[in-house]
Amino acid sequence: MEQRIQKILAQMGIASRRKAEELIIDGRVTVNGKRAIVGMKADPERDHIKLDGKLLTRVEPKIYLMFNKPAGVVTSLSDPEGRPTIKDFLKGVKYRVFPVGRLDYDSEGLLLITNDGDFAYSILHPSKKMPKTYVVKVKGIIGDDAIMKLRRGVKLKDGMTAPAKVRRIRASESNSWIEVTIYEGRKRQVRRMLEEVGYPVIKLRRIAIGSLKMGDLKPGEIKHLTNEEIKKLKELAP
Repeated sequence: MEQRIQKILAQMGIASRRKAEELIIDGRVTVNGKRAIVGMKADPERDHIKLDGKLLTRVEPKIYLMFNKPAGVVTSLSDPEGRPTIKDFLKGVKYRVFPVGRLDYDSEGLLLITNDGDFAYSILHPSKKMPKTYVVKVKGIIGDDAIMKLRRGVKLKDGMTAPAKVRRIRASESNSWIEVTIYEGRKRQVRRMLEEVGYPVIKLRRIAIGSLKMGDLKPGEIKHLTNEEIKKLKELAP
């Protein structure tokens, strides 16, 4: 059955649909010897689809992992600066996988890793409004005005953010801990939102994505999602 090339690549676990489109645009994908274009359709059972000259034929089992990313690790499979990457923690994983979205180098916490491009798309696409929850330590004692601004939405350079859920956890003499849930996935969004309302982030940890909670998974640990966990996430973003 014919499908769009980017969807075929996603189903094969090559990359998310968005990344697959980039591979096509970069001229790295061919169909029956001809350079593919975004939106082109092909039949994975009949057509010869190649990436960087390598024939793509093997359909690997779907892998769904959760990883507690430590701070100081790049959310990538390689890094030109030679910094630690998530690939360093995937040595026991037999199949090619990729991160679902990203966590900043200085941030830590829950990160999904998979080879299911459609699953990644459902988690990441803004239309799905998948909630992501963070525990954040900020400089200063955060006031009611700042919390209300975060709840209503904050104006950033790339536009107004969607309303966030925010609650105080605790405070010391000079710092505050809050829980923030957002429904978007802009670059460094939580950090930028808090900077905008006057409370720079000291530490940021993601503790949940949708129904999936990090629980007692230790920094650097990785585990397979259960069938029930996968099912619940897919139900949240059909």
